[in-house]
Amino acid sequence: MFTHTPSRPKWHLRVVAPLLAAIVAGAVVAGLSLASGSTSTATSAGGTVAGVALQRSFVNVVQTVSPSVVQIEDQIGLGSGIVFDSTGDIVTNNHVVSGGKSFTVTTSTGKRYPAKLVGSFPPDDLAVVRISGAGLKPATFADSSKLQVGDLAIAIGNPLGLQSSVTNGIVSAFRQAVQEPNNVTLPSVIQTSAAINPGNSGGALVDIEGRVIGIPTLAATDPELGGSAPGIGFALPSDLVKDIAGQIVANGKVVNSHRAYLGVEVGETNHGVFVGSVTTGGPAARAEIRVGDVIVSVDGKPTSTTALLSAVLAELKPGQKVPVAVTSQKGTKTTVQVTLGTYPGS
Repeated sequence: MFTHTPSRPKWHLRVVAPLLAAIVAGAVVAGLSLASGSTSTATSAGGTVAGVALQRSFVNVVQTVSPSVVQIEDQIGLGSGIVFDSTGDIVTNNHVVSGGKSFTVTTSTGKRYPAKLVGSFPPDDLAVVRISGAGLKPATFADSSKLQVGDLAIAIGNPLGLQSSVTNGIVSAFRQAVQEPNNVTLPSVIQTSAAINPGNSGGALVDIEGRVIGIPTLAATDPELGGSAPGIGFALPSDLVKDIAGQIVANGKVVNSHRAYLGVEVGETNHGVFVGSVTTGGPAARAEIRVGDVIVSVDGKPTSTTALLSAVLAELKPGQKVPVAVTSQKGTKTTVQVTLGTYPGS
């Protein structure tokens, strides 16, 4: 069973495009090795050209995107960030800046600038910091809804403080309700085989056209092996990043999270999640869920732990009406209909 580890110390990457180019060229040649001599020669030349072109594409992407990727450092550690706009706003993971009191941004050229926190939204692990006078180039963000499994993916960041490091891979899958160790459940993520190491958090996952498709956020770990699971990393999709970061820049906070909200604070019991408090006027209160009740399931899915409750809610939408099974302090079992609200911004 895999768990997921955010990269608070932040992440590392290296360019492997030449190797990939060699593999592509070799595959083309080998595939037609039984053809006539003239065809084989032509194919070999074509394969070499294709390999060099692919390699050049990787180099161009790195040269284009690297100036828009910065290092963010505080008293606790360091991570990465992406230049979001021309006014000096930089988007990163919330866990990169969480707990920090002051921040220093280092650009790809080595220049250092003091930064201030504009705002954060821990439920989506996103934050924005701002610097002045740097004149940095904003990154271009892609439409992540158009991504397909198999698309090339290139990660650029500052793993272990190694500035502007690069790794590459593909889009491996799309996942929902991925849990971070701090009980934050990310509603949707891009799974990638591009190496994600401590320090990459908040950096850029880009396509072969140099457009940001996501923010590397966490890597899978295998408890049985005692370390990371190679080739399994997760990134927040660019559409989510643009939406949440845009709201933080415009308002200093998130005004529409698009996340379902039950309106309770809970703890764990042996039989479900215990309701410790109920938000006055919230969805749970309107459905007459009370302090002391135990929530057994939501929308027909068991919620035996707070992590499972968070995961179930992450897959639902505000405004949905769902059945919630509860057990009262007296042992009475009932199912109430709850119209979910919108998770409040911060």
